Amino acid sequence: MSSAAENGEAAPGKQNEEKTYKKTASSAIKGAIQLGIGYTVGNLTSKPERDVLMQDFYVVESVFLPSEGSNLTPAHHYPDFRFKTYAPLAFRYFRELFGIKPDDYLYSICSEPLIELSNPGASGSLFFVTSDDEFIIKTVQHKEAEFLQKLLPGYYMNLNQNPRTLLPKFYGLYCMQSGGINIRIVVMNNVLPRSMRMHFTYDLKGSTYKRRASRKEREKSNPTFKDLDFLQDMHEGLYFDTETYNALMKTLQRDCRVLESFKIMDYSLLLGIHFLDHSIKEKEEENSQNVPDAKRPGMQKVLYSTAMESIQGPGKSGDGIITENPDTMGGIPAKSHRGEKLLLFMGIIDILQSYRLMKKLEHSWKALVYDGDTVSVHRPSFYADRFLKFMNSRVFKKIQALKASPSKKRCNSIAALKATSQEIVSSISQEWKDEKRDLLTEGQSFSSLDEEALGSRHRPDLVPSTPSLFEAASLATTISSSSLYVNEHQPHDRPTLYSNSK
Repeated sequence: MSSAAENGEAAPGKQNEEKTYKKTASSAIKGAIQLGIGYTVGNLTSKPERDVLMQDFYVVESVFLPSEGSNLTPAHHYPDFRFKTYAPLAFRYFRELFGIKPDDYLYSICSEPLIELSNPGASGSLFFVTSDDEFIIKTVQHKEAEFLQKLLPGYYMNLNQNPRTLLPKFYGLYCMQSGGINIRIVVMNNVLPRSMRMHFTYDLKGSTYKRRASRKEREKSNPTFKDLDFLQDMHEGLYFDTETYNALMKTLQRDCRVLESFKIMDYSLLLGIHFLDHSIKEKEEENSQNVPDAKRPGMQKVLYSTAMESIQGPGKSGDGIITENPDTMGGIPAKSHRGEKLLLFMGIIDILQSYRLMKKLEHSWKALVYDGDTVSVHRPSFYADRFLKFMNSRVFKKIQALKASPSKKRCNSIAALKATSQEIVSSISQEWKDEKRDLLTEGQSFSSLDEEALGSRHRPDLVPSTPSLFEAASLATTISSSSLYVNEHQPHDRPTLYSNSK
């Protein structure tokens, strides 16, 4: 089996081997995709534009493409196949919503050979990317295609309300039938542009049960790591400025609530991390060794397809970053805990998992053997809450968390002042106690005291008055005033006792 790297490069030593899917060579699948989409989209241009109706979501068009060709279809060197298009008018509306013209859609998919990517997940699906980096084409299971069909009306409503989302953008759903085998494919937006090297790629679910990349995955040139790997590699998280952080978390919360309403779970956040400092060195090496490629893909042209566009609305700073600096490819600027400058590319993937009977059973037996709250399969509401909590507390953080805020400094200084004042109060109170004891001892030691002048021992009100402990405590809050109070009373009482004794 051949395995292409994430950036579209063939795996070393396996160029001559070809990958198969359902006993069909990947080259035949790629050819059938280009022929089928070329025919169906071209045929769709003859149909007038109109509003999408409910029945449009359930329409399936079919065309037969024999190898020798026909009056409507061209000849080809692949086996005969039938090509089905699901909800063509609805998907045409979705493409128009994202600014994709029919000619551009056809040119991206059909003008150049599709590039096969290695499989980043455990589903066994094939992944292809267009040569201009715009679209990802993925094979899906029958249940996933069926679920997407049922999801389309709600998906249509959600996109109308907010086209800026991290959810997958679906541009077409098709099925290739050949030799009794059905191969269903879906066309989506490309989350990780190949022209921007991803130094780290993570598939995050917010779960810890078996969420570590396998040894086979780690041996790839561009492996996709998982939750436990992220906690080990990026244990301090990724830092954003306040505006970007709030926009990102708001988008994630809104998207998770939409998925929860559709009873969808087991989705992931695909996160690509590009180190800007590393890329500068790599570009210098490339410029010294390689000639610039005129066909190298530029920045993505599809509306709302980049990570920055997906989280920020019109008028925000993100749009300015994209237009002013095309080299960022629409990545979200961030920093690591070491202060390294990053560009992040992200999107929610694998949303075609409904919480049905099999998933309920899968969670039940896993919960018996392991901790039920740590497994990835869970009821949709709990899954959404756990997913958001993990993103909010472990993955994404505000950049202010790196430094102590002024309010904390003020709190520390106030606490120090309180501690100092308490020490002053206790010391002054002890001084007043000692002073009172000394004064009483001196007054009672004079045997020649005149009782008429000083008064009887049974009249304590004639004993020289000294400030109470309460007065000392209240006066101790201001050091200068308390010291003056001591100096004012102490000299006044002592001469009184000596004059009476005389």
